[in-house]
Amino acid sequence: MDMLFFDSVDKLGRIVLTATMVYVLIVLVTKASGKRSTSQLNNFDWVVTVMIGSLGASTILLKEVPFIEGVASILVLYLLQFLVTKYASISPQFSSFILSEPRIVFYQGQFLPDAMRAERLTGQEIECAMRSEGINNFDDVEAIVFESDAKLTIIPKPTPTDTSANSQETESTVSQTIAPLM
Repeated sequence: MDMLFFDSVDKLGRIVLTATMVYVLIVLVTKASGKRSTSQLNNFDWVVTVMIGSLGASTILLKEVPFIEGVASILVLYLLQFLVTKYASISPQFSSFILSEPRIVFYQGQFLPDAMRAERLTGQEIECAMRSEGINNFDDVEAIVFESDAKLTIIPKPTPTDTSANSQETESTVSQTIAPLM
């Protein structure tokens, strides 16, 4: 019980200094690596982010993990993430291997139970996404897509004002966003 609130000034000083250095490292490397490391968190990006957080915490708190070893492991993860995402951007086969494909879970007024079951989604989650977009009626929705980054994208039906001179053009615009997923 004697170390419950405080152990030693040396240990506390090491934690404060290491935390500051790890923080600066992660901020600088994240800034250098670009938006990809903090946005569009698909499964792959999420795993890397969790691993970097865990390595940062281990480097800060565990005396057995020297700062240079923690830095090396964090930098290697950022480098691997960069290389994998770079290769995925030029190789559709590799991209589809590491990333999950978007899936339509609601289409033209109907929930798609097989797709929902495969993605482990409930009707309540889909309805929540609709409400967050200010949509209160299923009839206003053309489709709902469960994206690679686990977000639900609502594709509204074209409104009568959208269907001015050429209604087929409007229909094909909606179809172009949905057709590859069907």
